[in-house]
Amino acid sequence: MSTRPTKDQLAAAQNATIPDVIAPGLDVLFCGINPGLYSGALGQHFARPGNRFWPALHNGGFTPRRYSPSEQDKLLDLKLGVTNVVARTTARADELTGDELREGGKLLVAKVLKYRPRWLAVVGITAYRTAFGFPKARVGRQDHRIGDTRVWVLPNPSGLNAHWTPAGLAVEFAELRTASGDCRNR
Repeated sequence: MSTRPTKDQLAAAQNATIPDVIAPGLDVLFCGINPGLYSGALGQHFARPGNRFWPALHNGGFTPRRYSPSEQDKLLDLKLGVTNVVARTTARADELTGDELREGGKLLVAKVLKYRPRWLAVVGITAYRTAFGFPKARVGRQDHRIGDTRVWVLPNPSGLNAHWTPAGLAVEFAELRTASGDCRNR
């Protein structure tokens, strides 16, 4: 498939799912809200060119260079992974219902208990608030844990989230990297 999906491929990606990038014992499992159509068409997390996840991951110190979405499986070598609160693709995250987010939160808890990452990093404060029932949660370290897994909330790196600049995202990602340890000097 080309790196830029066609209109037909985007339409066909509605309600699709993409595989998690996950393994037992990760340092950090990053959790998006849900995949967009672009990601669904390519089968890659955070694939839309305007999404700032990959630059923030690098600028925050998690990766030695900026990875492309097609290199997502290389995250496992760095003890990092990617999943989503809700698995199904949509054109926009605001198409998800509160019930879907809450059910996704339950499924995410089960996934975290199974794989036991050191940290779960949810990228999207509103989704986190709804999925886990913490309406006053703020970006950063959370008091709640899932088993032994600590929880951190990061800003949504979507290009639609203009409130957060690339520099601001890098700072937030770097704070998680610092909190999670030196991540083997990446």
